[in-house]
Amino acid sequence: MLFDVSKWDARPGDLAWKHPNTEISWGAQLIVNESQEAFLVREGKVQGPFGAGRHTLDTMNYPILEKFIEVPFKGDQTPFAAEVWYINKQVVLDAPWGTPSPVQVMDSKLGIMVPVQARGQFGVQISDARSFLVKLVATLSHYSLEQLRSAMRGMVLSHFNTLLAEYLVQRKVSVLEIAADIQSLSTEMGRRLEPEFGSYGVGLVDFRVVSISVPEDDPAVARVKQALARKA
Repeated sequence: MLFDVSKWDARPGDLAWKHPNTEISWGAQLIVNESQEAFLVREGKVQGPFGAGRHTLDTMNYPILEKFIEVPFKGDQTPFAAEVWYINKQVVLDAPWGTPSPVQVMDSKLGIMVPVQARGQFGVQISDARSFLVKLVATLSHYSLEQLRSAMRGMVLSHFNTLLAEYLVQRKVSVLEIAADIQSLSTEMGRRLEPEFGSYGVGLVDFRVVSISVPEDDPAVARVKQALARKA
């Protein structure tokens, strides 16, 4: 099925979308909204980006399309097959993260393993749409913030676990006292994660550790509280 005009009105949480039709007529128009970029993909090759505005796909406006589409002879107007991709480059700030189960860490003051839970939030903005399309979206027809959050979950938790252990050792504080360092933990987490997110074409915006807590009914937590109370 041919299409003559392509446009994407992204919904909240949408990061990428592929037009369902792959047969494109010469002279078809791509309408790209502000904070979007569009790409053509054919046989693994990516052409673009097409920025905000209305783009008419013909060799007069884009001579490179002749080689990209592999037109058999000059002036050929046979419809061509290609995927049309749109990437949403708006800042999205409401991506939650958290430990799915308590993480066991060593309380540096008492030498006791204590379960810790943490949660927070971060934002993202697609910084390199081509890299994001090739490395993360790949052959999917749609990509959402939830899919990105799921893809990055292991990376976030790995860095958090390492950083929390480092803080407890270096600052010689108890697990129950670490909440005072939430702001500096947030800053350091953002610094460590930014280049890793960036390698996938994703900009990290305002990473936050919102809370660090321990299960109140855990025996190890009770021992730490008793020991701190005796010292006090």
